[in-house]
Amino acid sequence: MPRLEGILGSRCDQWAALPALALLFATATVAAARMPGQTMPGPPPARVEQTSHGLRATVGKEVLEVAACADSVIHILATPEPSTPAADRPWMMDARESCPGVPIAFTRDERTAVIKTAQLRVTFNIERGSLSFYTADGDPLLNEGDRVPRTYEPVELNGEPTYHVADRFTPTMAEAFYGLGQHQGGMFNYRGATVELGQNNTDVAIPLLVSSKGYAVMWNTAAFTYVDNRFPLELTFSSLAGKSVDYYFLYGPEMDSVIHQYRTLTGHTPMLPKWAYGFFQSKDRYVSLDEIRDIAQRYRQEHIPLDAVVQDWFWWKTEGDPAFNANYHDVPKELEALHALNVHTMISVWGLLDPDSETYKVLVLKHLLVPNAHVYDASSPEARDIYWEHLPGKLMAQGWDAFWLDSAEPEEYWPHMGDAILRSRQMAIGNGAEFTNVFPLVHTLGVQDHWKAQNPDKRVFLLTRSAFLGQQRVGATVWSGDVYGTYWGLSHQVPAGLNFALSGYPYWTTDIGGYWPPHENPLGDPAFQELYTRWFEYGTFCPIFRTHGHRPHNELWSFDKVEPILVNYDRLRYRLMPYIYSLAWKVTSDDYTIQRPLVMDWRADPKTWNLGDEFMFGPAILVNPVLKANATRRSVYLPAAAAWYDFWTGKSLNGSQEIEADAPLERMPLFLRAGSILPMGPQIEYAAEDPAGPIELRIYRGADGKFDLYEDAGDGYAYEKGQHAVIPLRWDDHDSSLLIGAREGSFPGMAENRKFRVVLVRDGHGEGIDATGTANAEIAYKGKEIKVIIR
Repeated sequence: MPRLEGILGSRCDQWAALPALALLFATATVAAARMPGQTMPGPPPARVEQTSHGLRATVGKEVLEVAACADSVIHILATPEPSTPAADRPWMMDARESCPGVPIAFTRDERTAVIKTAQLRVTFNIERGSLSFYTADGDPLLNEGDRVPRTYEPVELNGEPTYHVADRFTPTMAEAFYGLGQHQGGMFNYRGATVELGQNNTDVAIPLLVSSKGYAVMWNTAAFTYVDNRFPLELTFSSLAGKSVDYYFLYGPEMDSVIHQYRTLTGHTPMLPKWAYGFFQSKDRYVSLDEIRDIAQRYRQEHIPLDAVVQDWFWWKTEGDPAFNANYHDVPKELEALHALNVHTMISVWGLLDPDSETYKVLVLKHLLVPNAHVYDASSPEARDIYWEHLPGKLMAQGWDAFWLDSAEPEEYWPHMGDAILRSRQMAIGNGAEFTNVFPLVHTLGVQDHWKAQNPDKRVFLLTRSAFLGQQRVGATVWSGDVYGTYWGLSHQVPAGLNFALSGYPYWTTDIGGYWPPHENPLGDPAFQELYTRWFEYGTFCPIFRTHGHRPHNELWSFDKVEPILVNYDRLRYRLMPYIYSLAWKVTSDDYTIQRPLVMDWRADPKTWNLGDEFMFGPAILVNPVLKANATRRSVYLPAAAAWYDFWTGKSLNGSQEIEADAPLERMPLFLRAGSILPMGPQIEYAAEDPAGPIELRIYRGADGKFDLYEDAGDGYAYEKGQHAVIPLRWDDHDSSLLIGAREGSFPGMAENRKFRVVLVRDGHGEGIDATGTANAEIAYKGKEIKVIIR
């Protein structure tokens, strides 16, 4: 076998320096290992030394650094040669915040070197060059493969030398995988699948893989990447280009803790303006602000709750410039009229520019466009300045409240093309092959930074179609893209959104009804109106509540056969505003996740691992979208709890069972967990209305419960300086008592006194959308602690 021995010998001698033919090498090593008298070839012996927070190993020419950033966070950085320069990572927070380092215990013998923190033990196999991760108690979590775990194949891309990089892991048999952004394959648990990470319309690349075993791997690159688990016991991360193998190992074990670790590395999420948690009315497209004003007035006249109306594209004379076409008159005055109705406005602004626009001409003269594309290079600080000054900055000065940053993958020119286009371009930040997926982060971050500099008293709200690591620190919501208006489209959005939530990004929405209609006359089709109703019911319980689509009309009254159902769910969303806004504060203060796949809260229950069609909305509400046509029932799994209550009837059921729930068209199955305290406000028509109105506290008995009711001014960033208030609510199920704690904090305009109507939910009492007629107790709260026994 001279040729095979030559390949293997060369591979061993140049471990990490000449890693081409990695697949052939791995195959050959298996064959060699099976031959009598043969041994599996491996790397040369490693040299290992302790560092201040970890270890450094040299394996041939490869240098491996392992650092304990925190007790539950390990950073792994391996380079093919010692002189490899560090790459830019704009998604990471400053190292002093993201990776301050913690004390470690270091031990070694002839075979292994070990670092240990209070939560984790990491073992380096000196003979094989691989890492293994364990809990501090020794329970196995994840291993790098011991057959060439890390490889670097030299290539030239976009005129620069780089490497195809990969790392191979061997996960355990009993675990499930989630996260990785948003994808449209309909899969929730990615075990046994391959996922491509390259930005495209409807496909969002976030390289964070979360395991049901309580750990995550954050693959720390913006390169075009595949996460390959086709053979379920092998997990490979492989990237088109990179100068290193760079990843973070995060441990919870609970998924909320994993998400907290991730946001500590890449940035915490700000509060959105309160109005953004209300209802967005949108379509493709309104042709004037006169049309928008008429629609807003009708919503108010018919007392249908509404907070925002959206101006989609083609308002411009030339795309890329802030000049409006002839349908628009005095834009600032028209926006003032909408504000007088307590209606906010969002306008579509693209990074894709018409070559005839003045903005494009300025950028092209300064060579600040993405090469061979009509897109500004958002990785350039100078390009971001020019873009803001020429387009969104001028629109903000007119009075617009939000920007819809469409085509943020980006697309390259008209007609739309946008499949990971940056991988073949050079950018200001560097080789596009290494920064393929970074555009949505630097684009939205640039707009946010300029927004806050120009108007620091107005909270940022952006809507965008793509995202990357760290983008959750921008006041930006992602929508799922231009999806089909079919049950196939609806059913695929639910697991897509849940995996997006497990990617560390808390704000997400869809085009209710889908963007692309199933045929030319969807509004006249009763079947489409049924689909729209089911999608609207689901959308009520997405973090952001927004209708949109390519339809001639898209207002609630356009769906004449189902309008009363739609209005009822809209009313429900607004009755839940105290609950939703308090959860928004938990997102900001505690790194919480609002839209929660069941595996987040019942990780130890394997029955939840593949459930991608139901979820918790906050800690209390189990949401079960109806995803099939003509359905009147659907199967629901009720996970372990003292009891569950049917929202529509008040009837209680046992946990740890699967049921067939009633689901007529007007009723999406909703269940409340025992021990929940659900605050429901008065019926309002916009989010900021009646902040001092009475709040109904629905208590679902069977377990102790707690909830923190949050309030602030609803806009601005004074909350970051302590100008907010929290009212602690605590339910003691044993003695049937409610403790309303002393108010913590204050803010200008705060209502000093409140009225709470306490309802103990039971069959036929405290059910449905409307306020309960007779409360079990009424409490006048003046900011001081009060405890009440309730029977």
